[in-house]
Amino acid sequence: MAQIPQILLVEDDSGLRELLQEELEAEGYSVTACGDAERGLALLQSQPPDILISDLRLPGADGLSLVSALQGHELAPAVLIITAFGSVQQAVKALQAGADDFLTKPLEMDHFLLTVSRLLANRRLRGEVQHYRSLHAIEQFNGMIGKSPAMMQLFQHIRQIASADGPVLIQGESGTGKELVARALHDQSNRKDGPYMVVNCGGIPSELMESEFFGHAAGAFTGARTQRAGLFQQADGGTLLLDELGEMPLTLQAKLLRVLQDGKVRPVGSDHEIQLDVRIIAATNRDLTEAVADGSFREDLFYRLETFALQIPPLRARDDDMQRLIRFFLTRFNARQQRNIKGVSDEAQAVLQNYPFPGNVRELQNAVERAATFCDGPFIEVQHLPQRILEQPAPDLAPDFTAAAQASASDEHAEQQIADSEAEHEPESMPTLEAVQRQYIQQVLAATGNNKRRAADILGITRRTLYRWID
Repeated sequence: MAQIPQILLVEDDSGLRELLQEELEAEGYSVTACGDAERGLALLQSQPPDILISDLRLPGADGLSLVSALQGHELAPAVLIITAFGSVQQAVKALQAGADDFLTKPLEMDHFLLTVSRLLANRRLRGEVQHYRSLHAIEQFNGMIGKSPAMMQLFQHIRQIASADGPVLIQGESGTGKELVARALHDQSNRKDGPYMVVNCGGIPSELMESEFFGHAAGAFTGARTQRAGLFQQADGGTLLLDELGEMPLTLQAKLLRVLQDGKVRPVGSDHEIQLDVRIIAATNRDLTEAVADGSFREDLFYRLETFALQIPPLRARDDDMQRLIRFFLTRFNARQQRNIKGVSDEAQAVLQNYPFPGNVRELQNAVERAATFCDGPFIEVQHLPQRILEQPAPDLAPDFTAAAQASASDEHAEQQIADSEAEHEPESMPTLEAVQRQYIQQVLAATGNNKRRAADILGITRRTLYRWID
């Protein structure tokens, strides 16, 4: 549900206070009212509102003392000052103290309510801007969102190898952001002002690959009327990303190895080699060690590319980054579509957390944008999620639990002791609740291969609670 705006009204005139409270509540606001600055200050400290509406002249102190108390707050309430002693000097003083607007009595009610609505909208926008800036300033690294240990380690490795010139091999599942990592390596390097070229090795017909990569001389083959520079030449002085490297045919792999070794390319149909200065970044979602084993990838090329190797973690191994990514995608969606979706309900969040996301961040982005499109309220609910996520079956851990139980009770003597204890039902022989809980947690951890995230989901607790229980 949408959060109801909270208003603190400080007005010593009881008749006006009751009238304003009644009008504001009729507009759907939640109003807390009092008649003096001391009580108002206490309420500000204990229940910070979305907007403070205060008379300038109050018993014991003035409204400006309340405004001053709000200074330094990260997202202070909006402030509307009202007074019967209106003047330019008073207005300037209130605004300089931090008030957002200033109205004089007698109040024109429609104007008053419109001002309150405008100030609340401005404060909400300030909050969204602060949130968006925080996502960029704190949680984003060259377009990648994440603060999990796995991603922080990846960012550190990018910084460390960006200034080197050797080739880089980026491996990771589909949708993890391999091209973003490649772009970050280029942008963090001393080649950042040079060209950045991307080629999909799986999208070029094998018969055209050599010409696309290395260029060709005029007349090199039918249709080659003019000389053409290849991608390596176009990337000279910069970076060339070879995406889906695992799809490159073996014949071209041999020529790529030569380029990596001596930095020269020979255009198709030419007798001359061209010296180039290009950093090669290769990306693939294939396991190249398996490709080497089955003969579809050259072993020597693999070892040459592995000079600097980066492994991008899948989304399921990134702890709480999913919530950060969802917030980021929703913020961007709201800005593009002029919407105000505040987040994801607890029920929908639980469904998302239980889904393995084989398509990783790309799949999560598509799921969030699809759900937001169909969302007709302030929060994405379960029914807005894609059907493939809703149809994800709950993990069947019965075989694992059986194996774990058998492993923990393999000793025949221990089994007999358990049986005797169950038969006797003597209070002294029964285990404590803490002991049963600890044993069950160990069984769940054993059944999940010590995967604490999965174990916490099965136990219905947070990972923080799980760590506390197993300490």
